[in-house]
Amino acid sequence: MAPAPVRHAPTAPRPALLSFLGGVGTVTGSKFLIESDHARILLDCGLFQGFAKLRRRNWERFARDAADLDAVIITHAHLDHCGYLPRLVREGFRGPVLTSALTARLTGIVLRDSARLQMETAGHADRHGWSRHRPAKPLYDEADAEKALTFLDPVPFGADVEITAGVRVRLHHGGHILGSAWAHLTMEDGHTLADSGDLGRPGHPLLSPPEPFPGADVLLLESTYGDRRHDPAADRAEFAHVVERTVSRGGTVVIPSFAIDRTEVVLHELTQLRRRGVLAGSVPVFVDSPMALAALDVYRGALREGSAEFRPEILARGDADLSPEPFLAARTVQESIDINSVRGPAVIVSSAGMATGGRVLHHLYRLLPDPRNSVVVVGFAAAGTRARELVDGARALKMFGEYVPVRAEVADVPGFSAHADADEILSWLRGAPPPHTAYLVHGEPAASTALRDRLDSERGWNAVLPRPGEAVLIR
Repeated sequence: MAPAPVRHAPTAPRPALLSFLGGVGTVTGSKFLIESDHARILLDCGLFQGFAKLRRRNWERFARDAADLDAVIITHAHLDHCGYLPRLVREGFRGPVLTSALTARLTGIVLRDSARLQMETAGHADRHGWSRHRPAKPLYDEADAEKALTFLDPVPFGADVEITAGVRVRLHHGGHILGSAWAHLTMEDGHTLADSGDLGRPGHPLLSPPEPFPGADVLLLESTYGDRRHDPAADRAEFAHVVERTVSRGGTVVIPSFAIDRTEVVLHELTQLRRRGVLAGSVPVFVDSPMALAALDVYRGALREGSAEFRPEILARGDADLSPEPFLAARTVQESIDINSVRGPAVIVSSAGMATGGRVLHHLYRLLPDPRNSVVVVGFAAAGTRARELVDGARALKMFGEYVPVRAEVADVPGFSAHADADEILSWLRGAPPPHTAYLVHGEPAASTALRDRLDSERGWNAVLPRPGEAVLIR
């Protein structure tokens, strides 16, 4: 009789490996790579911004062969979370980019604008000779951006989506910007990982609060404001006072504003100032950013469609809170240039929010030397950006290869940020069982350290500040 065949017990899947490729020690460049026996997934795919040494990392070859990635998951449509996608596609990535439907819509706006700006910046550098490279080249071009957009694969909130055999992701409403999500992954071995993305605030004036966190074995937790507490009432009052002071002295208020969500929040606040009579109807409000105007159209469209991401009271009023009439849209280059001829009080809302590029630079170049004017920074300003230099009291700002004196009033109102502060982050975690490890990401060192210490002392959590490039097991 033949011997019975030997039956081997099935091999248990090995723990997945998590590598920190960006968004560590900085608020930009978020990229977290998960590798298991059957999957290689990138969580967020953001651009580094700020200091030159960070921006240079965008030019480095991706840490793995991009063609070997099975999928990318994008939590939301800000450049520091999605802006590297065209470069990844240029390097060979061809998998699905999983994200929410509204994030997919907004990502198209962001990537096209990013490609255009990079091409314009390279062209400007060539014409004026301020780049060390001849010819100056963009990180990617419009063709790369269009190709990247073909891989977007919208998925609904709350649905389990299988990426590869045994690996699933579920997106939850994040409340940071329209379409933003936090992600929950389940690996082949049953271990789970959650990524907060950029966590929204329960008091966002337009959007509903983020869905609560139920727990996971490993948590990637943003820490942008891990050392601070927002005071929205004080910041709204300061915003109103700056606008009122500037208008009274015949100056112009320049608001560098992120094109997505921050512009909508600023317009909402300016609408309130109109209604209260703080901002007279005769004072024009310009929105000078094709990208911001395109995003505003997406917000208004989602309102008309009754998106559950909005607060009920905002849905009831429609887009009335986003129209501080007279609200003047500058879509073309000529319309932007025409703003220069406006005399007397005015408000200009223009991107980019950290003054790293875009049309706002031209307004700052013209208006910073005049003490009648003001600049209002309405969100987080990362180290190494012009907005941070202004907040830190710079006497001159380098733009277009020269230094421009800063004589205008500068106001910092971080309470307009769409990022949760330390108390709001801890509130989001309330009731959840402690993870095996919480990794503090997307924050500058002081903020991440402060939040780690609070998680340790107040919750008894194992909270860690990972190092760039570090790899750990998901257990």
